[in-house]
Amino acid sequence: MKEYIEQNKERFYEELFSLLRIPSISAKAEHKEDMRRCAERLAVLLMEAGADFAEVSPSDGNPVVYGEKIVDPALKTVLVYGHYDVQPPEPLEKWRTDPFEPVIHDGAIWGRGANDDKGQLFMHVKAFEYLVCTGQLRHNVKFMFEGEEEIGSPNLPKWIKANKKRLAADVCLVSDTTMISEKVPSINCGMRGLSYLEVKVVGPNKDLHSGHYGGAVANPINVLCEMIATLHDADGRVNVPGFYDKVVELSRADRKMLARAPFDLKEYKEFLDIKDICGEKGYTTLERTGIRPCLDVCGIWGGYTGEGAKTVLPSEAHAKISMRLVPDQQSGEITKLFARHFKSIAPKCVKVEVKECEGGDGFLIPISSEAYKAAARAMTEVYGIEPVPSRGGGSIAVLAEVQKILGIDPLLMGFGLERDTIHSPNESYLLRQFFAGMESIALFYKYY
Repeated sequence: MKEYIEQNKERFYEELFSLLRIPSISAKAEHKEDMRRCAERLAVLLMEAGADFAEVSPSDGNPVVYGEKIVDPALKTVLVYGHYDVQPPEPLEKWRTDPFEPVIHDGAIWGRGANDDKGQLFMHVKAFEYLVCTGQLRHNVKFMFEGEEEIGSPNLPKWIKANKKRLAADVCLVSDTTMISEKVPSINCGMRGLSYLEVKVVGPNKDLHSGHYGGAVANPINVLCEMIATLHDADGRVNVPGFYDKVVELSRADRKMLARAPFDLKEYKEFLDIKDICGEKGYTTLERTGIRPCLDVCGIWGGYTGEGAKTVLPSEAHAKISMRLVPDQQSGEITKLFARHFKSIAPKCVKVEVKECEGGDGFLIPISSEAYKAAARAMTEVYGIEPVPSRGGGSIAVLAEVQKILGIDPLLMGFGLERDTIHSPNESYLLRQFFAGMESIALFYKYY
């Protein structure tokens, strides 16, 4: 495929850039039309790549792009999943280039979605195109690209159930994750689930003069901070009753296998510009992000935050709380446990509300499967080293639903790197990873 890439890479860039220029931000209602534009563009690219059929299919939310090429119903079928929605680009002042005007610089594509996930799903379209054009496609291929992954895929499970028959496949192939490094490729064998909530603490019925009322009436910000401070114990464990009831402790042998992944703590701290790490006692950094659950405050606000001083005691305080979950922990159950606990620790001087925002369960896949072995063989051929099985710390909530509804395992062949800073300003994607991904995906079909 190297020769095909070299002959067509300028066209590849422009086709990908046509997607990256569309601000398909699912979290913002004002981008509804951009979501449709991006979906329509993807459908066109699928047809141009050789699909027999592609459509923009309506859902209860943003549309789903579905495409297929059926070579022979008797052959294996690969369902390719990806998402065309992206994270908001803010803070804009941190970007060195326009987030929606992609550029190539320092051997990488820069722009929102360059990696997550437009760049990575695009690799599948081009690997598919190569196999079709060269007459090497020996599988049926179906594509399912959604526009709501960044907000928890609230409507995709219903769409999958409604389209279960035409989505029938042998494996769900996904590129929406990172690998350990270029030198040590890896394949994610599982991902954590997610429970994401917003909490609201209400005190007096209006903002008050901090001089007239300070010290006499509860300040919701103070109370919220005190409540949040109790959510972890001295050992870094989540202090919510029942939180760990279904967490499976990995055996020493399993932990040893995961420890094959190289990890340089000094390099890790230098990359993040931190002096030390922290987390649950008794676990390594990679274990804390792969096989253990966690709770984090992702945002907190209340009162006056503008320029200068305003002596006000606010009537409300808010926080967004994310809990990453491991397999066997169920998102709905953890959400209820948290809400019950958080309300129970609130003092009588305030009222507390807990709102569920999004969630989903984690999943695991066997490394003994035919699909995993094919992916490992393909990546070994491209990178010259056998990939390491790893656990992803992030969440793609809908993949657990794919497992349940369609009865197939997701296979995560991700080619991003931590340096790509997805979800942050200056997102990028190394060209050599972009092309290595195409080659690996094409070889997956050869060996599967």
